[in-house]
Amino acid sequence: MLMVELIRKKRDGYSLTDEEIQFIVQGITHGEIPDYQLAAFLMAVYFRGMSSQETVALTQAMMASGEVLDLSDIPGPKIDKHSTGGVGDKVSLPLAPLVASLGVVVPMISGRALGHTGGTLDKLEAIPGFRTNLTVEEFKEALQTVGVAIIGQTETLVPADRKMYALRDVTATVSSIPLITSSILSKKFAEGAEGLVLDVKTGSGAFMARLEDARALAQNMVEIAKGMGKKVVALITNMDQPLGYAVGNAVEVVESVAVLKGEGPEDLTELIVTEGAYMLLLAGKTEDLEQGKQMIREQIRNGQGYAKWREMVQNQGGDPDAIEHPEYLNVRIQEKVTAPTAGYLTGFQTREIGMAATLLGAGRRVKEDSIDPKVGIYCWKKVGDWVEAGEPIFEVHGNDPQKVEEAVAILRQSFQIRPERKDPMPLILEVWT
Repeated sequence: MLMVELIRKKRDGYSLTDEEIQFIVQGITHGEIPDYQLAAFLMAVYFRGMSSQETVALTQAMMASGEVLDLSDIPGPKIDKHSTGGVGDKVSLPLAPLVASLGVVVPMISGRALGHTGGTLDKLEAIPGFRTNLTVEEFKEALQTVGVAIIGQTETLVPADRKMYALRDVTATVSSIPLITSSILSKKFAEGAEGLVLDVKTGSGAFMARLEDARALAQNMVEIAKGMGKKVVALITNMDQPLGYAVGNAVEVVESVAVLKGEGPEDLTELIVTEGAYMLLLAGKTEDLEQGKQMIREQIRNGQGYAKWREMVQNQGGDPDAIEHPEYLNVRIQEKVTAPTAGYLTGFQTREIGMAATLLGAGRRVKEDSIDPKVGIYCWKKVGDWVEAGEPIFEVHGNDPQKVEEAVAILRQSFQIRPERKDPMPLILEVWT
């Protein structure tokens, strides 16, 4: 087969066979397809899409591109969670140890900053010493002893996705339903998860800005996951404003710890409690969603979720005490963005807030960029809040004066204030099972 002919075939709207998709994935895995051809293929998929059969074939081929873990020797249900990405979305950090503290094994393979959205691995690596590059053996040992581990793709787990993921970020092909579905599910199934809670974001800060697109993605992932014998539920959640207050890496770690101590933002805590309850349902730890929520809240109240967090961080080489010290968030520059007039905050261009954080160094504009873990943005107001003229909407933390200036300029144009109040959208819009 010739890769150029397969690119042409997909570009012209034809379906690829299972064998052709396997050829492409094997070529990616073994470095036989150059970046420029892979980029062309990704763009063709972005515009032409894929059928369910093609998406299943792509997911299975990507999953089989490396080692598929067998966790059957580890007692307990294995349930994971994945988000399609948002601004201020640090849910996985407190959620994973909370659920693990209730006897559920949580094997979590996560990603890095993608486009305007943050990356779980980048956030965790803001913790001094924290290792996300565990070997497969270390990953399994962590699951056996701690019950939870959050890592990146190893050299042996889904290598094809690791290469595609990096290129999608810099070729504007992130928001493709088959590419998102195959990327997420190949990792989750390769890591040994038996069940999966999916958080599909929609709104101005999501890759799927329109509800109908988010619904199509949720349905697609549920259909394919069930077709592969997995337990799954998908929540469509609101990303029309940042989740919580903090946007960045170290700042989001601190906010995650606040949730575990019962001091976190209301919206962030609500989403963590709900997704945790669904994970408990899939694990068979409860048959009632409300009881599951109570179980998660109790783990926050009694400190066992926080204790499991510390255990997870220490087990992966991190220093959980470092993030309790004020100097953990030290930056050179802090600047406020204030309301020009009094009125009600009626909306955000949330994607722009994410891009401002990326400009500061919290994310990557090209795949070779390095992360500055301490920079970030605090969004102190929510849609529906009344603000006075001169009252801070954002607080920018940075280390480069020019980058701070550019971020501030973006943020000044990223919100609307009106005389009439506008009710915010619900946090959880739909649930698909």
